Order: sequence, then C-alpha cells, then structure tokens
Amino acid sequence: LLSPDQIKAIPPERILNLNVGVLGHVDTGKTSLVKTLSSVLSTAALDKSKQSRARGITLDLGFSAFLLPLPDHLRGNNDTDGGAEASSHERQDASDNSKSYNSESSHDNNLQQKYDLLQVTLVDCPGHASLIRTIIGGAQIIDMVLLVVDATKGMQTQTAECLVIAEMTTRNLIVVLNKVDLFPEGEREERLQQAKNKMRIALKGTKFEDAQMVGISACVGGEKVAAVSGAAGEAGEKNAITGTHNIHGLLDILQSQIRAPSRDAKPSPDRFHFAVDHCFPIKGQGTVLTGTCLSGSARPNEMVEFPTLATQKKIKGLQMFRRKANVIQQGDRAGICVSNFDAKLMERGIIASPGTVKLIRGAIAVVRKVRFFKGGLNSGAKFHVSVGHTTVMATVTFWGAREIAAQVEKKEKEEEKNSAFNTTKGKDKSGSQPLGKSSLGGSADLAGLPRLKFDWNQDFLHQDNYLETLPTNDGHNEWNDGTLTRNGSENMEGGKQASLSANKLPPLHWAKLEFLTPVYCPMDSLVIGSRLDTEVNANACRLAFSGRLVERYDAKTDNGKIKTYTKKEKVGTVCRLGDPFRRSDDNKVVRYEVFGTDLFKKETNMSQFVGLVMETDRGEIGSIQSSFGTSGKFRVNFPAGTEAKEGDPLYLRFKRYANDPKKAIHQDQSLPRARPGYRIDPPAKKKKVRGKISNGNANVVENGVDSKTPKGDRKASANIPNGSNGVGEIVKTKGDILQNGKRTVAIVSGLFSMEDDISKHKGRKVISITTPEEEGVIDGSFGKVGKCKVLFRDGISADVGSHVKMLS
Repeated sequence: LLSPDQIKAIPPERILNLNVGVLGHVDTGKTSLVKTLSSVLSTAALDKSKQSRARGITLDLGFSAFLLPLPDHLRGNNDTDGGAEASSHERQDASDNSKSYNSESSHDNNLQQKYDLLQVTLVDCPGHASLIRTIIGGAQIIDMVLLVVDATKGMQTQTAECLVIAEMTTRNLIVVLNKVDLFPEGEREERLQQAKNKMRIALKGTKFEDAQMVGISACVGGEKVAAVSGAAGEAGEKNAITGTHNIHGLLDILQSQIRAPSRDAKPSPDRFHFAVDHCFPIKGQGTVLTGTCLSGSARPNEMVEFPTLATQKKIKGLQMFRRKANVIQQGDRAGICVSNFDAKLMERGIIASPGTVKLIRGAIAVVRKVRFFKGGLNSGAKFHVSVGHTTVMATVTFWGAREIAAQVEKKEKEEEKNSAFNTTKGKDKSGSQPLGKSSLGGSADLAGLPRLKFDWNQDFLHQDNYLETLPTNDGHNEWNDGTLTRNGSENMEGGKQASLSANKLPPLHWAKLEFLTPVYCPMDSLVIGSRLDTEVNANACRLAFSGRLVERYDAKTDNGKIKTYTKKEKVGTVCRLGDPFRRSDDNKVVRYEVFGTDLFKKETNMSQFVGLVMETDRGEIGSIQSSFGTSGKFRVNFPAGTEAKEGDPLYLRFKRYANDPKKAIHQDQSLPRARPGYRIDPPAKKKKVRGKISNGNANVVENGVDSKTPKGDRKASANIPNGSNGVGEIVKTKGDILQNGKRTVAIVSGLFSMEDDISKHKGRKVISITTPEEEGVIDGSFGKVGKCKVLFRDGISADVGSHVKMLS
C-alpha cells in the first residue's frame, strides 16, 4: 500500500477509481476486512452510526478506500482479463457483454497515459436478510465483488442471495474465505481446501464457477473486536494489518484480477447522473452529497437537478476522499457541495443534468427470471422492484417469450454476419454502445440482458404467466389451444418443450411494470424484481428477476396498445364432395369444392364468414364461398384442390385480440395459387331399349331381359328389379373405418325404385365396378326413395359417385 505522502503528490484526476463491493452473509467479517484494507475513510465508513455500533452489525452502506500502483496488466498490456478466463457459462450468460468488454481494449492500452494510481473504493454492504434492499442498492454501483464467506460455515442463505446479485451486476468476483484462524493450525490447510471445494460446487453453473479463492483472517481472534473498536471510527486513521492472516495474499489476487472498468470515452456534462447515498450539512460551507458518478461528468459552477424535488442547484465544490477535485466522471466516488439545500430533504436518490431524468409511472422491460427463484412469476402479481437505491412496489405482467426469442435469434445472426466487418474496423462487436450509457442502478449488460427495441405494432401470443421453458413445434398442429401455460407447454398433440437444463437460462420475456409509486430513472437502467415479503428466515432466494428498462409505459395513455391475441379453432365436417377433377400438374384426383357441416347453426348469418380461410388435415387451404341450404351447411372452394373425403374435419382457425371491443376475426393464412385440372365424367348409364329395330332385327326387352343378352348373363338379369338396369351409384360412405382405411357401409341409389320391396333383395351380392375385388351384400333400405344400404366386410375404397353392380 502507498504512503500518504506518495498519494498527496498525485492529483485526484490522475487516480483511476475502481468500486469493489464487499458482500456476504451477516457476521462473516466484512467490516473487519474493510477496516484492515482501508487507508482512507469516508464520512460513512466502518459502521459509524450509533445503531450499527449498538447492534454490532452493519446497517448501512460504508465507503472507504486504499490506493495501489496501477497494475502492470493495465499499463499497455492487451490482457484485460486480469489472468482469469471467463467460464463457459459466463460466455453463454452474457455473450453480448463479453463482446462489448473486449471492445474496451483500445483504451486499456492507454490507461497509463491518463492515470498514475489505482484507487480501490470498498463498498461495505450489510449482510442481514432484512437489509436486502440496501445490499441491492450498494451492489449496483460496483465494478467487482469480494464475496466474504465464513470458512467454518460455507455457503449460507444471504451468501447465495449476494451471489445472485453479483451475477446481475459484475463480471469479476473473488471468494474470500474468512476466519481460517478458527481451524486448528495442524489441519488448517486441509480444512481450507475442503471449504474451497464446497464453494466450488456451490458456484457451479454460475458465471463465477472459475472464480479465484483465498483464505484469510481479517481479525485473528474475532471480528467483533474490530467492529466495535473506538479507534476504528477516527477519520484518517491508518489501519494496521497486524493480527491478520494472509491479507497480502488477498491483495496479490485482487491486483491480478482487476480489469479495466467500463468508463465513458468522452464524459459529457449533458448526461451526468450521480447516485446519492448520504447527505449531510457542513456549517459555513453548505450541504454535501456523497455518492457515485454513474455517467457523464461534472465540474464546479455547473447546474444539477434534483428530479424528486423539482429543483436545481449550482455545484459549489467537489471532493474525492477529502481531496479537492476539479472534475468527476463515471465511476468516481465523490462528494458534491451545494448551497441553500436542506440535507433533510434527501437521504438517498439521484441528481443529474437538468432535464435528463424523467418521472415514470410504468415501463416496459426485457426481463429474465433468476433461476434460483423457486416460485412462479404470475402476471398481475406485485413485486418489489429496485432501481438503484430506490425500491417500490410494482404490478408486473409477462408476455412475448416466443416473439422475443425470435427477435434475439435474428439479432445474433445479424451480428455474426457483421462481426468480421466490425472486427476489421475496430468497432464494438455487440452492435451496442457499452460506454457513455447511463445505467442507473447498474449495467443491464452485465445481467445478460440484450439491448432490444419494443415494437408497439408487433402481435404477441397471450401468456397467462412467465414461461419456465419455451414451447417448440415439430410440425404438428399448434392451434388446439389459444394460450400458453406457465410451464411453457401448449395443449397440442406432438408439442415439445425446450428443457431448461439444455438452455440453462430461463427465457427472456417482455414485462410491463406499473409502479405503485412513480420513480425517477432513465431508460436502459437495470431493474431487479424481488419478493421481499418472503419470510426472512426461509431458506429461499427472494430475488425473482432482473430486467432492462426499454420503453416508458403510462396506463392512462398506453393501456390497450400492446397487441396480444389468443388462438381460436372451430372444427366442422365434410358432408358432401363436389365433382371429381384430375389435377393437371400431378394427375391426382381432387375436388375443388366440398360442402361442410357441424360448424354453424342454421340461424347463423353466413355472410360474415364468407371469405374466411379453412384448412384440412392435410394442410390444404380453401375459403368459405357461401351457405348451402338452410341447415347451417356451407360451401368451401379449394383453389389448389383437396383430397378430403366425407367425414374428414375442416378447421376454421383465427386470432382474436384481447383489447378489440368488436372481437373481430383475424387470419394470417392466405389462399394458395390455383392448380387447375379437368373434370372426370362418370360412366354413361345404359338406356332401356324397347322394340328398337337395328339392322332389320328387333331388340326386344321382355321381363327386363334383353333378347340379345348372352345366355350366361340372363340369370343375373332376370332378377333385376323393374325400372333398374342392375347398376347403382354410391352416394355416401358410412360405418367404421377399418385398419386399411376403408369404410364398411355404402349408401347406393339407382338399384331400386320407390315401389320395390328392398327387403326381398336382402343378402344379394354387389360388386364395385371400379374395384371389382370389393364385394358387399345388400343389408336393407335406406330412406324412402329407393336407396339401399350395402355392407362391405373388407371395406370399400371407391369414392362417392362411383358405380356398383348388383348380382343375383
């Protein structure tokens, strides 16, 4: 560590500030570690509040710092990873972010030209479960994390929550196993290795599974002694590191792991945002606001706005850890002095360039569920939503899982296509601007949330709740249900689910956040949704989702603008086929017209359905032309023809929008191009001849028998009923469908007249003229117009309109 004289010789503008969050479960020794490391204390460091000292635990954020020489790997070395490889899960969790991080190498090489020293600002966060809001606020202004773990206890409940917060807010983490002095000296190395192995298992599956670990003792004999020490609160005291173990080992790892922080390439006062965490008056000078600069820059005599108070003040002076500064910029820990401002009006909040931060009552965000959150995310439920240091209740609605997945996939393909060009030009591969973006409450890039635009004109399939997995189609029909269920499945035959274990991360969703109390924050900020009303002592993660604010939403003006729809399906039946045609391009026998039933009631006004598209099981598409009769039947035209048979289903599929007061029917299908064919004429029926003279001979039909009928056929002809020539036409097929796909019953007309007693002919054989091998028997009459029912034991494949012949 550098001496005070060395530090004083360097102006604040030549010092690079890095914010390191100290997170962990309560009573793991975080404050003792901060005391041991710190050489410069702020006005809110080391539990200075009376309540913290009385209870012996950290109740609020504490800020202190120490300075180091700029590490060698930041002095012109291209290795910005600090010697640590990103894990495979980190690359999957934030592939876009790693690309944007790599883009910073251009200014990493020149850090030594701008800075001479590295200042490590330690953000001491409380560890008690009831203070999770404070932990979230503190974690969102940091560049990396020291996760402090009690080596004798391992992973605890708040340790896990701090790990989840770190995943959302930073790329780099070091696990500090504290209290190793409690291990017997002879077993210390072995017990420490066991503790590391357990932590490695706990980190598996996170972006920090390859994180560095180090065993230390911040205060040999117990950190309570350091936490309540009276000397600890004296400003400017240099903390000795006696009574500790392996602190230098921690510093060595910290220096090797430090990465160049993302900072504005050209800080602008027009986008200055400053997160205030403490506010206090100084007699004779004014009010001091301490906090972290999130973006832009500020100088004395410039105006800043207090959005929550609707007032503006001039900056009187700037300080960074008790040293006067002429400018502050993104990442700096600083104090801003203003005059004529009551310190009681603000405890925490933001100040910014005038007019840059607006009050929002709601927002649309792209969100992802925290995979360790065990409960479901229900639309319409209330969550605690944190933006920076502000936590408010909000009603959340989730939708758009499948649409956003398609949008991300399209964006990734475009980025891959342009990556070679961007690399040669030295541009950021992610297609975004990682620097110069105000991300109040942390960077949404680090949480693995892509930069997407919300399209108000896009259609979204209705979802009841957040989908744990994305439904996928394998070519089967997806219209059997109009909504998606919570587990991501659709009520559809053959539907499959993309497993969470395969994708590792829950799918992205759009979310509508309706704040019960309006908040001030810019778009693109990171938001964290929690269920803080969960029992504090419950062994469960309370952090539900993370998100990026994309678009403002006002329920008064934007309600109903989001276009969500449900899928609807009605099913009818083919009751009659039109004339057969042989299609010209493939020589198949098709119908261009069929007649349907079982879809509409007889009193339905069919005019409103004319022109709607219908579909068969084979995917053939036609449109409703008109009604047919007065019983609710309808006529459907297929421009490309259909091979549908009687009894086959006809599907009417459409969408209805949730906010459409007319409940109108919308369809995306379109009719195919016409595929013409030529009509197949049925065989001409033989006419009865009586007394016709041909070639001078009379051909006489007596008792239904032609005089020229061959003797072998006279026996069959003699038993043909009066008025019939023994040939009939199939008008309908019925009965069960056999395994060979054929039906067992045919209704035949033309074999008998109305006067014939069909019961006398029961049992007579009938064969199909088109398929002579199919043989049936007459089973009785059908109706009162001479039709008969013919049973085919092995089924009949002949189409309606085909002819059959009756034998004796």
